[in-house]
Amino acid sequence: MIMKLYGDPGSGSTRRVLAALYHIGAEFEFELIDLFKGDNRTPQFLALNPNGMIPVLVDDDAVLYEAAAINLYLAEKFSSNLLPAGVDRSLTLQWMFWAAEHWRQGPPVLFNERVAKTIMGLPQDPRAIADAEASIRKFAAILDDHLQDRQYVVGKHFTLADIDLAATFTHLPRSRPPYDEFPNVMAWHHRLLEHVPAWSRTRDKVEQRMAALMK
Repeated sequence: MIMKLYGDPGSGSTRRVLAALYHIGAEFEFELIDLFKGDNRTPQFLALNPNGMIPVLVDDDAVLYEAAAINLYLAEKFSSNLLPAGVDRSLTLQWMFWAAEHWRQGPPVLFNERVAKTIMGLPQDPRAIADAEASIRKFAAILDDHLQDRQYVVGKHFTLADIDLAATFTHLPRSRPPYDEFPNVMAWHHRLLEHVPAWSRTRDKVEQRMAALMK
């Protein structure tokens, strides 16, 4: 039975799983879950993920949610170097956990304030924006220093760590996080777009989806 991914290509978390699937070359079906239409609150979807969040992967009897958990499952299922061996495996997990605990705290706030509220016609909260930008600058300085002499976050090739960290660039032109203040971070992300076809492919799908939403 073919795997099925439920999500939205405009979602940074869905993008993380799509990037892994494309990079691995796995066969799968995709079903759009439109958050703005409430698809994530239907009884059918809540039976898959009671949190009502995307993405969700169904692979035979396995029903998985949380993008990082899905990507770890995929990397192990297909023996992909997205999850390397030895100490690099632990370092990949370290940066994935760091992304969840620190790196991805500010960007969703900017998306909500500058994108979601624009779509819904609601006023922005300047204090929330300022706090989010402060958080982003704090942790971007750490990542910028780490990337000073590295092509990728861990080792010499693209890993799940790059995916989890780069996901915050998903809405860069709309949410406008202050990443341009950190040249090593920006150079790293440009490398991903230039040298990792799966990452540029998902970027194109994000832009197509958002163009349709923000008409």
